[in-house]
Amino acid sequence: MFSIYGITGQVFSGSLEAMNRVHALSKARASRPVTQDGEEPEVMTHPVGRPHEDAVRAYLAMLPQEIDRGPLYHAEQIMQHRVITVLDGNDVAQAWRTLRDHHIHQAPVLNDNAQLVGIVSERDLLTAINIDGEQIVESLSRRVRDVMTTPVVAASPVTDIRRIASVMLDNGVDGAPITNDSGLLVGFISRSDILRAVVTDPPLSLWR
Repeated sequence: MFSIYGITGQVFSGSLEAMNRVHALSKARASRPVTQDGEEPEVMTHPVGRPHEDAVRAYLAMLPQEIDRGPLYHAEQIMQHRVITVLDGNDVAQAWRTLRDHHIHQAPVLNDNAQLVGIVSERDLLTAINIDGEQIVESLSRRVRDVMTTPVVAASPVTDIRRIASVMLDNGVDGAPITNDSGLLVGFISRSDILRAVVTDPPLSLWR
């Protein structure tokens, strides 16, 4: 089960298939960073490729006929329960220091009422600050709400992590907030969490 949260609150709740039919999301950002001259900064993007069918068949041919596929993991089994967050009203320099001090690359964004409104990454913040090593040498007058990605897709604790990985790829984010039935943030899953699940024992099931 997935939900979509924006600056006005929850705007969707339902299955992955239903969410993909919601054209309003369209991987859009409600607010985008701008340069001092009013232009949007150029952002380098890299297309996400899909494995070639021949490569997939070759990989499957190498697998033993009898294989223990292991259990199917859900979000609550691998999510981080201690979540570092930033406020949408924080200035970008303060938010960057929070990410640096906790050695993370992205964080959920909450409003003053502790409601999830977006997600912000180092890449987002670097559109408004210049750094030299570990020091900020220049910072535009921007708040987190000006550079964050919103709306943001969140998943419930019992969501299949394969579906969470699919949403992360489709929306170009490196993490997914986990919310309970009341919409409260209860966890966070990053790409690293999913990779750790793949290599641990028992293994992540890649089959339905």
